[in-house]
Amino acid sequence: MNLQALQVRLVRPDEDERFQALMQTHHYLGSLAKIGETLKYVAIYHEEWVALLSFSSAALKCGARDRWIGWNFRHQYSRLNLLTNNSRFLILPKWHYPNLASKTLSLCLKRLPGDWQAHFGHPLLLVETFVDPARFQGTLYKAANWIYLGDTQGYSRTRQGYSATATAPKMLFVTLLQADARTVLSRPNLETPYQTGTPKLMLSAEKMHSLYDFFTAIPDPRRAQGRRHSLPTVLAISAAAVLCGREGYKAIWDWAKALGPKGRERFRCRYVKGCFQIPSESIFRDVLIRVEPEQLDLALQQWHKAHGQDDESLAIDGKTMKNAIDKEGRQTHIMSVIGHQSKACYTQKKSVLCP
Repeated sequence: MNLQALQVRLVRPDEDERFQALMQTHHYLGSLAKIGETLKYVAIYHEEWVALLSFSSAALKCGARDRWIGWNFRHQYSRLNLLTNNSRFLILPKWHYPNLASKTLSLCLKRLPGDWQAHFGHPLLLVETFVDPARFQGTLYKAANWIYLGDTQGYSRTRQGYSATATAPKMLFVTLLQADARTVLSRPNLETPYQTGTPKLMLSAEKMHSLYDFFTAIPDPRRAQGRRHSLPTVLAISAAAVLCGREGYKAIWDWAKALGPKGRERFRCRYVKGCFQIPSESIFRDVLIRVEPEQLDLALQQWHKAHGQDDESLAIDGKTMKNAIDKEGRQTHIMSVIGHQSKACYTQKKSVLCP
């Protein structure tokens, strides 16, 4: 086989069904649904499909990887988009020729950064992959000089977050797409082009658990009849979701749905028939519309005071709301206090500007 004739390109939208069907038939894990930012590739030899690869969003948490990068827990969530996971790699039947896999991976990695920038508008610094040692030894990645960082604990990603029990640990390999990738990812502050969107936080288990207690003194505006989820639970989940970068009722609800059993327990969610239930989107909307803003703001200020040691300095900034005009023609102005390190909003105050 003449490997010089091998080509790698992106899978076209009209080829996606074929790609998924081949993965489902021949890959031991089957096909994979789209996970966040995803690119799919096909290796072609004289117009024949010989190999398939997919790159998806990186794992939310991985102890070996996170320690190796050395990034701060608070910054991790907003920087995961600079990583990707080689989630599938399949050599199709009858095409298991020497060096074909290595050549395919090499060609793919050469074009991956450019394709990622073109499709998603931001750079890519690092690629990770997880290898099942019960089936493989990671020979391909070792031969390609990927770095072996150790084994995972064995928890798998689910629709609800992560599995409750460890199953099979995986071998973790990474490769740098940029020589200073670790340095960039572990910096206190990112600069353009690495900083994209609004910085987001990741909350520790301790901080998630403590949120509930700061909302217990707020009166519940709802009728007692039919009330299923406690007010502190609804407010704590809402606050945590916003701190993690979510905006809007549906986004808060989606964040809540992704919580695993341990996360739901930390927010004191209702325990019914062996599982913790989260509030619906309508409950989040109803509570957040009706709760007293001043009391909510005071509770959040107290929570920030308890955890504010993470910030060494604060920034004060204000914005004039374009269409927020009262009956006298005065515009609303919002003044905010933001932590430099955590990017968390400590408090906001509203005032009016005379025309």
